[in-house]
Amino acid sequence: MHIRQKALALAVVGLACVPTVAAARSQLRAVGSSTVYPFATAVAERLARANPNMAPPVIESTGTGGGIKLFCAGIGEQHPDIANASRRIKASEIKGCAANGVKEITEVQVGLDGIALSTAKATGLRNLSVRDIYMALAKTPFGKANDAKTWKDVNDSLPALAIRVFGPPPTSGTRDAFNELIMTAGCESDPAMEEMKKSDEKKFKAICTGIREDGAYVESGENDNLIVQKLESNPGTLGLFGYSYLEENADKLKGVAINGILPTYQSIASFKYPGSRPLYIYVKNAHVRAIPSIRAYVAEFTKETTWGPTGYLVKRGMIAAPTPIRSKAAAIAKALTPLNPAAIK
Repeated sequence: MHIRQKALALAVVGLACVPTVAAARSQLRAVGSSTVYPFATAVAERLARANPNMAPPVIESTGTGGGIKLFCAGIGEQHPDIANASRRIKASEIKGCAANGVKEITEVQVGLDGIALSTAKATGLRNLSVRDIYMALAKTPFGKANDAKTWKDVNDSLPALAIRVFGPPPTSGTRDAFNELIMTAGCESDPAMEEMKKSDEKKFKAICTGIREDGAYVESGENDNLIVQKLESNPGTLGLFGYSYLEENADKLKGVAINGILPTYQSIASFKYPGSRPLYIYVKNAHVRAIPSIRAYVAEFTKETTWGPTGYLVKRGMIAAPTPIRSKAAAIAKALTPLNPAAIK
């Protein structure tokens, strides 16, 4: 794990079991997405510098799915206050939260990101369609066994490079978003898959989002910096991670265009890039009275000087959300308006 991905504080003591009782833990604790992690830590660092008497927030990179599971496990000192997510919370996760007493959750969209398909600068691959990517990485593309060994096997116009892609595990929000935005889009290029979606959604999902397990796709944990290192040392391979990691390593890596669109700030902000996605933080409202720094942290995250087009998070690689989205999210953050579960499909 990159040095930035160490927790900002090593010790976490406790939080009151109910929010009306004095807090045993004074530190805010956030868990979740490795993509949101560098932005969440930047906010935590800024807040800690401005408030030297406040216990610094603890930020952990666990992956979106793992983070939401920890977040939803209950109320009390042993459970985190905030979940960072690189995809929207699922209806099943909302139900899991509620079953454990976590019933009031505030959702704040904090910005945008792109799933950057990247490689070493010397690699010959420059552009792939969503269909190319799907056919290369699907376990059973269009319902048939995948025997493609090289990119040329997938598309005759591509180089005969071995298919080898380093990416996140199923617990990652990046993996979820990749399945939804890239794999499913490639799968739906076949009209028969569209028909299957109507008649057998479960089978459709298995065919469209099932990833190869024969070495063509290599699960590389929640450490995006490790993927960067693997691409550097293995020219010809590709990697999947958040756009900020590509921007940070632009001297070593290049983005691979998807459907002819390169991952750039403008292409992601405009949603022209097929891998564009929103980023979120989820706040456990029941903890707010016990941990006063939660409000301060959320307020810092939603300042224009933080998440706006010229804010310090943009300088770290985040894409600023459009002004109307920021305005709406800032109002939600200020009031800590609970998410309506019915809005989550």
